[in-house]
Amino acid sequence: MASALEKRSERDGLDGLDGLDGRGAPEGGSRRGRRRRRWAWTAAITAVLALLAGAGSVAWYGSDEAIAVRRWGTGDVVVLGVGPGTVTLRDSPATRRPGLYWLEWGGAWTMLGEVVSRAPGRVTRTMIKGATPYVGAAGGLSVAPPGDPRVGWGLDYTEVTVPTELGPAPAWLVPGRGDTWVIAVHGKNAHRKAAQKILSVVHDLGLPFLNITYRNDHGAPASPDGLIHLGDSEWRDLEAAVRTARGMGARRVVLYAPSMGGVIAGQFLARSPLASDVSGLIMDASPLDLERTTAWNVTQRNLPAPVAWLADRMTEWRTGIDLSRLNVVRHPPAVRPPTLLVHTDTDPQAPVETSRELAARSRALKWPLRYEEFHGGGHTEAWNVDRARYDRLVRDFLSPHAPPRD
Repeated sequence: MASALEKRSERDGLDGLDGLDGRGAPEGGSRRGRRRRRWAWTAAITAVLALLAGAGSVAWYGSDEAIAVRRWGTGDVVVLGVGPGTVTLRDSPATRRPGLYWLEWGGAWTMLGEVVSRAPGRVTRTMIKGATPYVGAAGGLSVAPPGDPRVGWGLDYTEVTVPTELGPAPAWLVPGRGDTWVIAVHGKNAHRKAAQKILSVVHDLGLPFLNITYRNDHGAPASPDGLIHLGDSEWRDLEAAVRTARGMGARRVVLYAPSMGGVIAGQFLARSPLASDVSGLIMDASPLDLERTTAWNVTQRNLPAPVAWLADRMTEWRTGIDLSRLNVVRHPPAVRPPTLLVHTDTDPQAPVETSRELAARSRALKWPLRYEEFHGGGHTEAWNVDRARYDRLVRDFLSPHAPPRD
């Protein structure tokens, strides 16, 4: 009997604990606590996922800036007035830059000289040659001569096809008397006309000038993944161009490589069996350290420093390249021909410090390198801010390769 009562008492006691948790707390409070904890974890996970998604988006955008193929438009320069030998443009950082530039609009162009006056919202510059724009014309400013060699410099040329591993790539050949050819390799997402600044000097010295295209250029084959590989594969198209030049009579070549063309040239010198054919190299504002260049551009846009690291890793993941391998400062090419290195001290895209560093290391590297720094001007604009000095440097550098004059 007692045993039955005890059992009942124990049962009743347990029944009396219904609604309590193991610590004597009400069960409803425990459920509310669990719900709060679940909400907290859900919010934390959501925040982390949002952060990762945001970081991924930023990294993708940053890598697109480096490796996406783009066809740039003509810009938004507007002609406000035309006078005797002058043109007035809407004021902007681009239209007020000192130096020589080309105004292009509707298929026409004119070479502009220095700024002669400024007024609120207006910049007046000299017109040197070319067509006279009309009031209201909208176009863009170019740092390079417009069009092909005949349009830009009045020089005859022939179209040459370079058989690359991906297919035929067009090139312009301005003939010359010598057997040392100058091969021009333009920068990323640029037109080959951008590499024509030295053409008048090259032609005057009697050297043939081959201005090439490479994968992803207009008229050239696309890369298999449709992305720019920052020189890691483009150098093979330069190799094909050197082979083509050799087949047409070139015994030696000098490479003219503005912007990313310098990275392409560096990889050619590091990896091509034809590198020994190069007797000279001219690099202009080349991003010699791509990771530092990314960090520089992130800083210029007032973005957090980790964005650069994320963008670089995304670039490597999307292309399969090793950015550190392309660092010309830390990993100079095995073949190091006499080199003229040019950079402006206010370049907003490729940090001038990398050119200074390579110049400082050149003696230890046994690299015959001459460094010339220009004051003012944007990316690859040393020629624009001081054409006379630039042409003189190029002429002095190329003269030993020129054939005797008739």
